[in-house]
Amino acid sequence: MRSLMGKNRIRFACSLAIIFVMGGAALAGDITGKVTVSGLRSAHNVVVYIDGNFPGGNGHATIDQRKMTFSPHVLVVQKGTTVEFLNSDPLGHNVYWPSVGGNKGLANNLGTWPQGQKKSFTFNNPGAVPLLCNVHPEMAAYIIVVPSPYFAQTDGAGNFVIRGVPPGHYTIKTWAEGGRATTQQVDVGGGPTTVNLAVSR
Repeated sequence: MRSLMGKNRIRFACSLAIIFVMGGAALAGDITGKVTVSGLRSAHNVVVYIDGNFPGGNGHATIDQRKMTFSPHVLVVQKGTTVEFLNSDPLGHNVYWPSVGGNKGLANNLGTWPQGQKKSFTFNNPGAVPLLCNVHPEMAAYIIVVPSPYFAQTDGAGNFVIRGVPPGHYTIKTWAEGGRATTQQVDVGGGPTTVNLAVSR
């Protein structure tokens, strides 16, 4: 009898835990919105993210060097992410960045390597990382290291969705190539939240 009661208590506790987790997930909301631009060629690939003091992640991402370009041109990752740099071209490529978030003390040069090889680097400092190639100066791209796991990139029309944001008051920031950063406050509840942002040159 006691054994049965003990098992029932465990089942009850597990049920409460499941309900709590599902309830927390249900409370999370999405931030949807649109970015309009002024003085920029396009509203595509604008980075929109929640700023704040969040634990770092441990994700992985890849940037390829293919047909003399970095691909993708803009990559957004959470701080703590390890990025692998692959060379898919039949010639040597170099990867370096002169700063992270404007801090030249965080500059780095990974060197040059041949086709089929890759090197990796873990980005622990938030900020924009302008990627360049010493061998081919026409090659350029950006890694945007953000402090939180809540971020998105706009589509060709400037639309974006940041999914699964816990309820709370947040600061939203943007990054755009050639554009000035914008900041806006937002309150997220248990449902969708709409935000419209404007970015200018």
